[in-house]
Amino acid sequence: MYLSLDLQYFAQEKTEKATPKKKKESREKGQVAKSTDVNTAFILLFVFLFFWLIGGFVVDQLTSILRFTFTDYLLINLTEENLHKMFMDYLYQAAVATIPVMLIAAIAGIFSNYLQVGVLFAPEAIKMKLSKIDPIKGFKRIFSVRALVEFLKSMMKITLVGLVTGSVLWFFLDDLLKLGLYSVGAGTILIGNLIIIMGLAVGGLLLFIAVLDYMYQKYDHEKNIRMSKQDIKDEHKKSEGDPLIKSKIKEKQRQMAMSRMMAEVPKADVVITNPTHYAVALKYDDTTMNAPVIVAKGVDYIALKVINIAKNNNVTTVENRPLARALYAQAEIGDQVPEDLFKGVAEVLAYVYRLQQQA
Repeated sequence: MYLSLDLQYFAQEKTEKATPKKKKESREKGQVAKSTDVNTAFILLFVFLFFWLIGGFVVDQLTSILRFTFTDYLLINLTEENLHKMFMDYLYQAAVATIPVMLIAAIAGIFSNYLQVGVLFAPEAIKMKLSKIDPIKGFKRIFSVRALVEFLKSMMKITLVGLVTGSVLWFFLDDLLKLGLYSVGAGTILIGNLIIIMGLAVGGLLLFIAVLDYMYQKYDHEKNIRMSKQDIKDEHKKSEGDPLIKSKIKEKQRQMAMSRMMAEVPKADVVITNPTHYAVALKYDDTTMNAPVIVAKGVDYIALKVINIAKNNNVTTVENRPLARALYAQAEIGDQVPEDLFKGVAEVLAYVYRLQQQA
């Protein structure tokens, strides 16, 4: 028994790394290696570092809100003008306290995205696509290997964050048990310090996890944009052009060049031949040219065609085997005759002019 094997199956296996063109197209579509954990880790670290460095400023702003609330606003009359002033004061104090934190969080988010993907503008990524709301594809996404990895990753993060925060609380357990003996100010400072320490510890942990997650996301992204050997061939055809079409274009160009060359043969003064294997047509005008110019040349079939056109148009043909070979090898169409061949060409032209005078 013989089993048939379709070799096209192997050609369609996506085993090859994506080409630079494929990577560029994926990037333009917004398909890049990116981890949301990096953003979360950077935002946590930046915000809690901000609280650690100038958290006293935020506390002072919140304290001032409480101070003028209990000292001023509880005693004023409730009029429309007073309510408007109270609202504007609260809004201003809240903005002063929260805008720096929001600004730091925004800078951290932008910085983390820049580290991962650089400067990227991909409007195609936010286009409305019906495939995004396809229930079948959505079901496949929910019950996929990627979804399982994300679930395990989330459970691991919850567990590790719990362990880190629990460790911080355990380390300061004695201070927490004595919290009832502290004054309100000292207790507030202790709790604030604990929150900052836990935030920094969790941010550092998430940053470590984010590095691993980014490496996985990069691997998964490169795996998803892999190409088959056929894809690479098709891309090469699109970028370089179909070889069959290119060969036809070149053939057409050769035919046009041949037609132009043959059209110049009747204007030549002489055709120097081998006699059948080589043919070189020369033209010379002493008023416009410094030396004779080669207007056509060819070997074998083309040489015979040049000779026939010359005979049909009364162009003199002269047999000179060494000179014909030398002209064909040393000069191209449109070039002047090389200096070392001037003497031989001059003798041929002189012979042609004598024949023309006799005629």
